Amino acid sequence: MSLPFYQRHHDHYDRAYRHKALQSTVSQYQKETKSKSALYAQGSTAYARGSAAYRHASAADFSLESSAAYSRGSSSSAAYSHGSESINKLAAAYRLGSEAYSLGLKDSNLMIEDQSYKMSPKAKRAKQNLISEDKENEAIDYSVPIFTGREVGVRGITDTEEERIKESAAYVARRNLFATGEGVSVSKVAKSSSEEEHHEKKSRKVAIRESAERVALKKTLEETQAFHKKLNQDKLLHPPEFIIEPRSHTVWEKQNVKFHCTVAGWPEPRVTWYKNNVPIDVQTHPGKYTIENRYGLHSLEISTCDFDDTAQYRASAMNVKGEISVYASLVVKRYKGDLDASLLHAGTVSMPLSLGVTPHGYASRFEISFVDKFDVAFGREGETMSLGCTVVISPDIKRFKPDIEWYRNGVLITPSKWVQMHWTGERASLTLTHANKEDEGLYTLRVVMGEYYEEYSGYVFVRDADAEIPGAPGAPLDVQCLDANKDYVIVSWKQPAVDGGNPILGYFIDRCEVGTTHWTQCNETPVKFARFPVTGLIEGRSYIFRVRAVNKAGISLPSRVSEPVAALDPADRARLRSHPSAPWTGQIIVTEEEPAEGVVPGPPTDLQVIEATKNYVVLSWKPPGQRGHEGIMYFVEKCVAGTEEWQRVNTEIPVKSPRFAVFDLAEGKSYCFRVRCCNSAGIGEPSEATEATVVDDKLDIPKPPGRIMPTRNTDTSVVVTWTEPPDAKELVGYYIESSVVGSGHWEPCNNNPVKGMRFICHGLTNGEKYIFRVRAVNAAGLSEFSQDSEPIEVQAAIAAPSPPYDITVLESVRDSMALGWKQPKVTGGTEITGYYVNYREVIGGVPGKWMEANIKAISERAYRIQNLKENMVYQFQVAAANLAGVGTPSLPSQPFKCEEWTIAVPGPPHDVTYTEVRKDSLVLLWKEPVYTGRSPIAGYYIDMKETEAKEEHWRSYFVINHARIVCFLQIGGLTEGVSYVFRVRATNQAGVGKPSNTTDPVVAETRPGTKEVVVDVDDNGVISLNFECDQMSPNSKFVWSKNYEPIEDDSRLAIDTKGGKSKATFKDLGEDDLGIYSCIVTDTDGVSSSYTIDEEEMKRLLALSHERKFPTVPLVSELAVEILEKGEVRFWLQAEKLSGNAKANFVFNDKEIFNGEKYKMKVDQKTGLVEMIMDKLEDKDEGTYTFQLQDGKATNQSSLVLIGDVFKKLQDEAEFQRKEWHRKQGPHFVDKLGWEVTDDCNVMLKCKVANIKKETHIVWYKDDREIMVDEEHDFKDGVCTLLISEFSKKDTGTYEVILKDDRGKDTSELKLTDTAFADLMNEVCRRIALSATDLKIQSTAEGIRLYSFVTYYVEDLRVGWMHNDTQIRFTDRVKTGVTGEQIWLQINEPTPQDKGKYTMELFDGKTTHKKTVDLSGQENYVHFFSDRARVLGGLPDVVTIQEGKALNLSCTVWGDPTPEVSWLKNEKSFVSDANCILKFESGKNVNFTISAVSTLDSGKYSLVVKNKYGTETSDVTVSVFIPEEEQENKKEDKKTKA
Repeated sequence: MSLPFYQRHHDHYDRAYRHKALQSTVSQYQKETKSKSALYAQGSTAYARGSAAYRHASAADFSLESSAAYSRGSSSSAAYSHGSESINKLAAAYRLGSEAYSLGLKDSNLMIEDQSYKMSPKAKRAKQNLISEDKENEAIDYSVPIFTGREVGVRGITDTEEERIKESAAYVARRNLFATGEGVSVSKVAKSSSEEEHHEKKSRKVAIRESAERVALKKTLEETQAFHKKLNQDKLLHPPEFIIEPRSHTVWEKQNVKFHCTVAGWPEPRVTWYKNNVPIDVQTHPGKYTIENRYGLHSLEISTCDFDDTAQYRASAMNVKGEISVYASLVVKRYKGDLDASLLHAGTVSMPLSLGVTPHGYASRFEISFVDKFDVAFGREGETMSLGCTVVISPDIKRFKPDIEWYRNGVLITPSKWVQMHWTGERASLTLTHANKEDEGLYTLRVVMGEYYEEYSGYVFVRDADAEIPGAPGAPLDVQCLDANKDYVIVSWKQPAVDGGNPILGYFIDRCEVGTTHWTQCNETPVKFARFPVTGLIEGRSYIFRVRAVNKAGISLPSRVSEPVAALDPADRARLRSHPSAPWTGQIIVTEEEPAEGVVPGPPTDLQVIEATKNYVVLSWKPPGQRGHEGIMYFVEKCVAGTEEWQRVNTEIPVKSPRFAVFDLAEGKSYCFRVRCCNSAGIGEPSEATEATVVDDKLDIPKPPGRIMPTRNTDTSVVVTWTEPPDAKELVGYYIESSVVGSGHWEPCNNNPVKGMRFICHGLTNGEKYIFRVRAVNAAGLSEFSQDSEPIEVQAAIAAPSPPYDITVLESVRDSMALGWKQPKVTGGTEITGYYVNYREVIGGVPGKWMEANIKAISERAYRIQNLKENMVYQFQVAAANLAGVGTPSLPSQPFKCEEWTIAVPGPPHDVTYTEVRKDSLVLLWKEPVYTGRSPIAGYYIDMKETEAKEEHWRSYFVINHARIVCFLQIGGLTEGVSYVFRVRATNQAGVGKPSNTTDPVVAETRPGTKEVVVDVDDNGVISLNFECDQMSPNSKFVWSKNYEPIEDDSRLAIDTKGGKSKATFKDLGEDDLGIYSCIVTDTDGVSSSYTIDEEEMKRLLALSHERKFPTVPLVSELAVEILEKGEVRFWLQAEKLSGNAKANFVFNDKEIFNGEKYKMKVDQKTGLVEMIMDKLEDKDEGTYTFQLQDGKATNQSSLVLIGDVFKKLQDEAEFQRKEWHRKQGPHFVDKLGWEVTDDCNVMLKCKVANIKKETHIVWYKDDREIMVDEEHDFKDGVCTLLISEFSKKDTGTYEVILKDDRGKDTSELKLTDTAFADLMNEVCRRIALSATDLKIQSTAEGIRLYSFVTYYVEDLRVGWMHNDTQIRFTDRVKTGVTGEQIWLQINEPTPQDKGKYTMELFDGKTTHKKTVDLSGQENYVHFFSDRARVLGGLPDVVTIQEGKALNLSCTVWGDPTPEVSWLKNEKSFVSDANCILKFESGKNVNFTISAVSTLDSGKYSLVVKNKYGTETSDVTVSVFIPEEEQENKKEDKKTKA
């Protein structure tokens, strides 16, 4: 076995983590290192010379041939012969590995070595030549890199020793090649003068072959080097990694199962399978296991599984980089009874649905019970304590044993030297061999059988041992080591509960190296803080610690020692935790390296203060990134904040860990810290300094807890609760003390701080009265004691309740049933906390064993039991539980069959009870059915009958059918003294469902002393509901509810109970509080009452509350304000009545104002009118006005706030009224300037004036320009007008009219712009549209014209045309336009398709106005389409003709009357001549003839036909061309003429 490189010079690691199997390897390795390295160094020379020959030898013959070669070729053969066999194998492996490696570099699957094996950069040096410059015949040898290792076979890596050596040598070659970057060097071997050279002369053939091989090797190495430069050397090798992990399986017996996994890694990992950590040997179990490996997919197949194959299976992958494991579980199930084996198939199973199977393969559940149980135990430190319990498991199956687990405070306990566990098969026991206070707590025994388990718990108290010195404190406890590093660890502990009568001054911390018995005190002076950093540890050694407390009386006994902790670097510790104490099963082969050049480390990073007290400061930092190959150490420096006088703290010995505790600091001062790194190359630069840190405790001693509340528990225990102290930080727990009232002597109730805020104090004396106090604990110390609790007498508080009864089925489905039952008649003195339901099968009338339906208690009186068997008959029983425990179960219910309910009607309601029983009424309560049927619940029928009456005397009392279905009803009309029973039925759309269970008989009577809930309004106006009871027991409680549901929201109702009286006070009575309020007194014979607050009652109570709280002067109207005619402001209010002594105070902005020049005040006692008049409202009058009334004791006031916009609006209104009043003293406008549109669509501006005389003038303006008016206004009827004809956009602007005479003037302005102008134009357009005449039809020479006349046309009037309700698309043939006042649509050359309805739409901006005409029904205009002149056909579009040829065109025309025919040539009139003959015959035939065409006849000819119904034109284009021969002749003639 090879030794990892990091262990070679560190012997102390053996203690920390190395497996015992490696101890011999270490010692042997150290002895053999020197001798082996010398042998390998000498043997490598001989090996190199003969490597060429070895390359062709087989692995089997290699050792024999190589030994002869070495003996002939090396002077050190004698020494080398000791290791020849190993070297031979390694050399062959190296050769094969090198070849494989040189080829394997081209494989992308190879990955580079992990970063953890990366070495420091080597100093640069010149590369050696690959081939020597000597002559070809000279021997050239290879210098193989030296490696150290031992020839030890390792199982689990390769199958044979040869393969292992090959793999290792290949790894060495690859590692050296990539670590140095130089490849395999080839050089001439130097020999000392003393060595004798014995070389065998080689033949030239051999020399040539070797030379060729060297050339080939050189090429290979060059290619390798080139490829190496492209690789990232960090990824060549990597440890195994499971890409796909095997999954767990659950199968039936006799099935096959197969685990699969995929693993990656280089070198290729070897996978080994384990069962319960035992390797699986396929040879030992032939046919049982099949292990395969196909291209990295590994599998384990288990054939014909039986119950013994239930286990945990592990796949372990391993290569030279490490080992990794994954786990999967297999559970094999067994059928109940003897089933036909043919039902079992590989992968599929047929099985009855009613057959239940447990995880252990059995059809029944294990019942676990405890006998001879341990109780609360008391012990003392140093004593031996034992807890035991007899366990009875049914059924008892020998081959299956339970798992016995012990827990302390919910944490699983493992065996140790302090704790021993035993299980005899019947009794489980736990022994504390040396009890300490750390052992105090709640111990729980858990017995596990598959998925089922049962628990039993009991508390163990451990008191302090007797102190060696009287008055000395108790020993500290729970000593732990935190943040351990190379030379540093933080020790923490908990303070003891007993201080010996004197305050604890501090603590001493002791350490002891593991393996010795010598204890060393770590601190010279006591420390009060319960954490302390211990420094000066030796790296690699393990330590244990203990703590002692000290007060003025002396030093306590030492605490229990801590767990051992090793002084290691955290990275080493993390690595060890990932491979805990397992034997090293791989092999690491390391090579010798040349020393690296020294690198001065850089500055540390992330320096911070992680803990600061008044005694020390703890620093933490991260190592630098630049630190070289060798290890680094640290120097810590400090300086007073604000200065730069740095002092080195650790002057003598550098720190090895990135943690350091600084002592001897001045309390209260601020310091800064920094750290430097150092190694053999020197001391690096300092890190960044920390922020200023004040030397003081950062954690304060907690404040005492509050509200200590003891409550009765048992006859020897009391439950104590408390509240957490304010601003509590890092609390460790609490200590509780008790004292008999009047004794003055306090005893600790616990010696190990308890978490939470509730504790049961045991060991008290029954009948004694005790008081309790609590103190909080954190690392800074213990708080002051809380205030003493109220005295409490120790006695049993409650009893278990009686059995429930009347179990019924509320719903049944295929595999579950919902049950309901009635509350126990005796609750045991406290409320029921829950119920437990049991069930059992009834087969053939024979009941089976009871089984638990629920583990956790259920609070409702209804429960659904799951996983039942369809069509199976069951019985049920229910047990109630309260704080005292679980009561006696009820009698078994009637048998019920588990089957699907398919009925459409609802199931039965449940939990039917009654309350508020009186002589003629009671209130019935119930809960809605669990099974609602096929539609929602629509209501309920309440059935009642006298108790002794027969079943046929049931009668429905009432049907509830409201929008909101409630589950309560007050039933009246009862006969006093008569006993009644009730039941409830639910109804839905399908009908009425099953009835509920019948209630217990109840007699209609008002019992003596019965009281009702009374509503009260006190003098302060507080509204409350009050209820008294004089029949209360010591455990009775008042329970208030709203609408018979518990009141959970206390934000609206405050409940106060004192003795036999309870008051429910409304905080703010409102609509949310409407309802029925009831109060029930528990543990009585049905004492209850209710009170209904409806809307009317709420209003009455609110009015009465206000009247009681605030007697007021009633007001008819509140304070109001109004503006008088002259702009005066009047404030006023009116009271209903005022006496002669009534008086009023007037307040403005909290200052009283009085009658004077500005304010005119008046109080009229007869009418109750109070008023104040202000002449003018100024800016300073903005504020709040209040009228305060007092009439005897009654008072009232009313305020009016006049600020901001409200005041501004009122002030503007007053100013406006004032100006209006002054304006109206002269000529003025009554109605401001406005406009209207006349019937002629003209716009008239008009206004109404008053107070006019003859001298009054009126002037009109537009945009500040006077409008000249021909006529003078006569002010007839007080109306002035200005007429604007044909109003359009040019008339937009601002119009103003001025009215003036010697008394003054008034103006009125009208803006006709933007929106106002648009509104006016809309009205103008509307009038114009209304003035449009009906559409008329006019025949024109071009076609038909539809038109309408309007008064006048403006562009704002939008015109649209529709043809047969379709928007007309305007073209050259169909056009629209406006001519003067005529709006028209022109249809040129109409066709039959133009027949139909035409609509003209006029849109005025808001409304569309339509005018319509139908051409299809107009007899007068039918000829427009049938008899109009048109060309029927015959003329082509284009005619191309040779010059000199005759052209003859003809066509037919139509029209009635006969149309006129004319021709156009190039849009000009054209008549017949000698060259062109035009004919029109028989009124329909048109001929066009040219006897001999010439180029002059080319052009566009148009035939125009016309009658009174229309005109049509047909065009033809004539193109005359000249033949080529004639054209050439003409050109020659032209030349000749020229």
